[in-house]
Amino acid sequence: MLPRVLANREDGEVMRIACITKNGTNPAYEGARVGVRRLANALGFSLISYYPETPDDPEEQADLILRALSDGIDGMLVAPAHPFRTDDALREVSSSGIPIVSFVSRSAAIEPDCFVTSDNFALAKAIAEHLIEALDGQGAVAMIEGNPNSETSAPRSAGFRAALDNNPGMRLAAVECGDYQREPARKQMESILARGLNIDGVLVANDFMALGVIEALKAAGRMVPTVSVNAMPEAIAALKSGNLLATSAFDAMKIACGATMALDRILKGKDVPRTLTLPVEIVTAENLSTWDKGYDDRPIPTWAEVVPRKVRESNPEEEKT
Repeated sequence: MLPRVLANREDGEVMRIACITKNGTNPAYEGARVGVRRLANALGFSLISYYPETPDDPEEQADLILRALSDGIDGMLVAPAHPFRTDDALREVSSSGIPIVSFVSRSAAIEPDCFVTSDNFALAKAIAEHLIEALDGQGAVAMIEGNPNSETSAPRSAGFRAALDNNPGMRLAAVECGDYQREPARKQMESILARGLNIDGVLVANDFMALGVIEALKAAGRMVPTVSVNAMPEAIAALKSGNLLATSAFDAMKIACGATMALDRILKGKDVPRTLTLPVEIVTAENLSTWDKGYDDRPIPTWAEVVPRKVRESNPEEEKT
């Protein structure tokens, strides 16, 4: 059934959608906004983008959610900055009949019409296993975790730990929180090094933090293999220079594109899965060509690339679109 708000739209009138991300500092969210913009243009939507000036501030983001609602939108794309502190605002959007598609993170209480993500545990475990293999299964590593309020943080840390637990020759020497931001991660790495800890590698929960970690390692003359998550352009450059060993493609642009396509289908009265989980892909200097582009030049995924084959095969209509 179409959302009741569409009853107020004239035939041919352009629909308005909002994209609300957690911050304007993390380049991965810039990639998400670029992907949404490119698809919104292709699909004929009018797009309004918002993000908190204070990174990851849930109260400021909640105000932006309500501002988007007052701006007369037909659909919302949102990555909530907190599992419940934006709930009142999201509840108001939902009760108005406006569809909500969440990507990267979601509210614990306000279920979106669709949630687009990747398997955070699996991608963290896979990238940690890549580092362990490079270390021949022996060594001590540091872990830089993400923002504890983010849905992605706990499963990524769990994935890192699971890989280490499966390899008795590995030891976790230090764990610090970098809040998914470059400067805090740099400072945490400086602190680890200042404590004189002997580390052979670093597990980092996102690329943006990895850039700060690499900066601290370089300044201390202590370069060791470092792996991270996102496959954003700056990380690809670090792969090419040899400063980063590998990254796992939690591709925020591709995820946000999938969310935009899902919202488009919802607005057209089509069914979408409640959850779309993109596959895990490890990116190294040997296979980086697909990601070795700016967000404006990366390929836009198709719906078939976003929806798992088993879902499409169970619904013949999916195969036609």
